[in-house]
Amino acid sequence: MSTPNRVYIARLAGVAVFDPNGDQVGRVRDAVARMRPTQRPPEVVGLVAEMPMRRRIFLSINRITSIEPDAVVLGSGTLNLRRFEKRPNELLVLQELLDRRVQLDTGRSSSVVDVGMECSRGGEWALTRVAVREQTSRLTRRGHLHQVEWDRVRGLGVVGDNRGTANLLAVLEDMRPADLANALQDLPDARRNEVAAALDDERLADVLSELPERDQVEILAALDRERAADVLEEMDPDDAADLLNELPPPEQDVLLDLMEPDEADPVRQLLRYASGTAGSVMTSEPVILPPDATVAEALARIREVQLSPAVAAQVFVARAPLTTPTGRYLGMVHFQRLLREPPADLLGGIVVNDIDPLRTSTPLTEITRRMATYDMVGMPVVDRNNRLVGAVTVDDVLDHSLPRDWRDRDAAPTPSATDDGTVDDD
Repeated sequence: MSTPNRVYIARLAGVAVFDPNGDQVGRVRDAVARMRPTQRPPEVVGLVAEMPMRRRIFLSINRITSIEPDAVVLGSGTLNLRRFEKRPNELLVLQELLDRRVQLDTGRSSSVVDVGMECSRGGEWALTRVAVREQTSRLTRRGHLHQVEWDRVRGLGVVGDNRGTANLLAVLEDMRPADLANALQDLPDARRNEVAAALDDERLADVLSELPERDQVEILAALDRERAADVLEEMDPDDAADLLNELPPPEQDVLLDLMEPDEADPVRQLLRYASGTAGSVMTSEPVILPPDATVAEALARIREVQLSPAVAAQVFVARAPLTTPTGRYLGMVHFQRLLREPPADLLGGIVVNDIDPLRTSTPLTEITRRMATYDMVGMPVVDRNNRLVGAVTVDDVLDHSLPRDWRDRDAAPTPSATDDGTVDDD
């Protein structure tokens, strides 16, 4: 194996995994160690890699030919695509050890920052080193960082209830919200809620939108109500409405009352629409501009970083007021058309209105059919007075067309196994 003799595992988190042909198959998410009945350090038996569609698989340490700072390379052989499941005597290093409160043999209290694995001359990998930070009562100074041998640390073999989150969050901070949501599903409920609560409001809002409804509700319930309302304010109104729909009406009312009125009003409106209609799945905050806005202004607007690709794909043109419900809806302009027109041209001169907008009562099946027919990324939704009240985007349609539990990894379909233990990935 062409690799350093000692590797610190937190530094491997997120590193790309490549097959022998140089094709990326996933990214490292953790390491698996097997506890031993003796006092010997745990044996590292493999890595956990996350593949497309959020599937986590096990990579035997014997299959790995190289571990570098920016790549893990596999040797030849068939990749087993069975979903990883931890065995009773196994330990997920990052998930279970980072931030663990431990005690050094000197008696000093510390927390785990990283864990190093080391390869013996016989080719066996084991957890041999622990990076710890001393706990200190001083508010203005962080404790000293030490690297010590595994057997000098007490408390690594038991699950502690008193753990922080800083080091685990540092490992997870570069993940996309969907990947972070996937990682949270692997944590025990109490630990998941603890880590979620440590995220800032905006980050937690993004992650909640990617979790199954059951996990969303449990995490929100673990927050105090003021914090829960703050997080709901950071969510897109349609996502916040979907989450509130999972709560009893009295709890909905409490949280809505705690939200700022201008944040709560769009959510209240969405909650009034019948499930499975355009009104219930639309976003009430599409990109809206007046007809006398220029192409340059429209391009600047859709460049705003907080807009999702689906929302930024088109600009809707309406008379004032420009917040939903707007004045009379005039039409829409796709971003590709904006790229082809002179920057000084007005939107009113290039607006397209030859496709009938949706009504708030239009059912999801009809929305899907019309968007597929016209190859639309987003469609306007108007009320009976032809005022724009929102837009249905393709991600809204997919989210509500898939099975209700599609975000739940435990409910995802598993590839069929062949007799030799490998997996057909048809």
